[in-house]
Amino acid sequence: MKLKTLFTAAFLLVTTIASAFTISYYNKDSKKYEMEVKSNGSTQKVEFSASTSGAASIQTSASEVEIKTSCGWVKVKNGAKITIKDGCIKIE
Repeated sequence: MKLKTLFTAAFLLVTTIASAFTISYYNKDSKKYEMEVKSNGSTQKVEFSASTSGAASIQTSASEVEIKTSCGWVKVKNGAKITIKDGCIKIE
């Protein structure tokens, strides 16, 4: 029984890690942004902290998402590096 529980927990952990979509970012603005994200027909929010670099994770199995910025919608691929300036996203 313990072995079955251990395998189930390991499977769930691997599934969760595999479905994480990560974006490395550098926010040049002194403002924190919360932007809308579309992926696989669903919508969620992602937060970018002010005046810093970091990584943002989105729970999706998609290889590309769309992020709504003040400059319009931007398509971003998994693992992309972006810069945020004046509320707009530039893909590096």
